[in-house]
Amino acid sequence: MSIMHSNSFDIRQLEAFAAVMSAGSVTGAARLLGRSQPAVTRLIQDLEADIGYALLHRSGPRITPTARGLLFHAEVERHLSSLAHIRERATAIGLDEPASLTIAATPSLAAGILPKVIAAVAPELVPRHLHVQALAAENVVQAVLARSADFGISSLPLEHPGLDVHWVADAPCVLTLSADDPLAGNDIVRLADLADRRIITLANPYRLRHRIDEALERAGIVPRQMIDVNASITALTMVRAGLGVAIVEPATVVGVPLEGTVMRMLDHTIPFLFGAISPAALPMTPTVAAMIDAARAVALAMPGCRLHDSGGVEALADSVYGQTPHSEGVPS
Repeated sequence: MSIMHSNSFDIRQLEAFAAVMSAGSVTGAARLLGRSQPAVTRLIQDLEADIGYALLHRSGPRITPTARGLLFHAEVERHLSSLAHIRERATAIGLDEPASLTIAATPSLAAGILPKVIAAVAPELVPRHLHVQALAAENVVQAVLARSADFGISSLPLEHPGLDVHWVADAPCVLTLSADDPLAGNDIVRLADLADRRIITLANPYRLRHRIDEALERAGIVPRQMIDVNASITALTMVRAGLGVAIVEPATVVGVPLEGTVMRMLDHTIPFLFGAISPAALPMTPTVAAMIDAARAVALAMPGCRLHDSGGVEALADSVYGQTPHSEGVPS
């Protein structure tokens, strides 16, 4: 059942349920909402009566969400978020200010690129309310398609008829080492030199990890040990702790440098492809246009980064993520 098409819900019921899910208890939810515990309990009971199924398992003072409750909670979060954005935009319209803006990006791009992007946009174009969502690449695409995000920055593949791809860039993956690592004295590190090292890298086999594994295989390297992570910043903190060396995209390394670590180029090019997207055929506001342009400029400042024709994004993704000859040498 979609709450977006129901007129039987009291917003207070949805807020009470969201608060219980956030706090983990009715008592905690009551404190968050400034209501009494019996009032929150009654709101949840009325909500369950309206939808016709239980949202919570109750065992004395302990509660846990039911399977249906977890699914329903995702709908409630989206609905409450949409209402909050409507309030923000209504305020912006009344004040003749730029509308609130939601940007979706992968964690590496949200941390490594977006701060510089926002700082580069003219202050008068930056809205009073700016929302940044760090999401998995697939979820960035879905957020833009659903128009819950005004635009996104994500790794390829990005091809979808519901998206406008504004630019696509690629930058070579880099090696992050502890500053006192013997290899840190080299400007360019050979993959062959990593044969006996523990390698830390990203886990998603359908995106960058595929290219990293392919490069290691073609270089004849079977890592002694590997650590998989789902965010580059995690890999960098592990390098700083002395747990290994990391092969990651360059955005996080450049944008969030960690003391005690250094970045070095590799003798094999492992391309990281990413781009900026917005909902197809939706007119861009001056703020969105400025953000997308600034993101392109910040991306191009990364070592070895270059732009591609966004019109050929599908072919580009096929050539990079498919079975193609491996390129060697550090790009200029």
